Amino acid sequence: MKENSRIVFVDYIRVIACFLVMLVHASENFYAADASGLAGNVSMLANESNRFWVAFYDGFLGRISVPLFMVVSAFLLVPVKPGTSMSDFYKRRFKRILPPMIFFMLVYTFLPLLWGQMSWEQSCHDFLMLPFNFPSMAGHLWFMYPLISLYLIIPVVSPWIEKASAKDEQLFLSLFVLSTCVPWLVRFVSADLWGNCFWNPYFGMLYYCSGYLGYLVLAHYIRVHMNWSRAKRLGIGWLSFLIGATFTGWSFWYAGVPGKAIETPMLEWSWEFCTPNVLLATFGAFLLFTCIEKREAPAWVTGISKLSYGMYLVHLLFLSNIAPIFVNGDQAHPLIPVALAIPCIAILTYVCCIVTTKILSLLPGGKWMVG
Repeated sequence: MKENSRIVFVDYIRVIACFLVMLVHASENFYAADASGLAGNVSMLANESNRFWVAFYDGFLGRISVPLFMVVSAFLLVPVKPGTSMSDFYKRRFKRILPPMIFFMLVYTFLPLLWGQMSWEQSCHDFLMLPFNFPSMAGHLWFMYPLISLYLIIPVVSPWIEKASAKDEQLFLSLFVLSTCVPWLVRFVSADLWGNCFWNPYFGMLYYCSGYLGYLVLAHYIRVHMNWSRAKRLGIGWLSFLIGATFTGWSFWYAGVPGKAIETPMLEWSWEFCTPNVLLATFGAFLLFTCIEKREAPAWVTGISKLSYGMYLVHLLFLSNIAPIFVNGDQAHPLIPVALAIPCIAILTYVCCIVTTKILSLLPGGKWMVG
């Protein structure tokens, strides 16, 4: 996209959503049940303070970060520009995201050896598994695979979405909203839901109407069909965000029992990104961002927005070393109160990422490292 055609509110979304990702991972250090810092299969809350502040920072504020990035990608790219072939679209998009992704997969596979965060055995295992999944020290790179999937499907759905009426998209979005209930139904009613069974474990009835494809259609619907006034977007945006985010934060607080080991999926029972509450909060937040009607963003906003992909890729290298300083070996008694520790970890990580990605971007071939 040319400099003079930048969408200002999208730059603001990237800047804030990138910080929220770091806020989420900073919060995980206060309910992780192992020494890695990030929440694994089992979690434990040390006390009521951790219970509340993790629910607030990670649940109420942070859960919209990933869906916002998905909505932004779709908002900018759907439908595919006329005359663009599928292969041309793939070439342009993957040329931008895959080289930095591969570069940092290698970084996370070998660099932590320097400060003893992993063994040679683990490093070699991670390297051999790179064609199949992200390295063990780079759990945040899970996001890249759904993003790649979204890029793969965009040229396929573009012809439909270009011709679809508002009612057509509303019908699909209704099915998408219904599909966001699937995680709850599977967890609390039956894992064998709507055709899912041991010989068909994945492709149930709403499979093709679910997942991040729904956010793609939502982005297009907002951009093309939702001609609401700024006042209406502000009102409904705040209401939707507050209802969705409050439920998201409460769901963690409700499930968390300090001092008790809890399976992380049960503790995070309503934190999946395609659940009704996260969808509602993301929809509300996106509407609020569209109310930013400046013609030009401050230079620092545009600058960070351009670096946001690289910042996302690199951030766990810094966060995994900054967080232990604040946790100080005791989640119940961190270096400073947890209410301050979580945002401090996120802020310091954010600043380190800005500086690092800016330096990398200035090096020869920097675009291949940070996008």
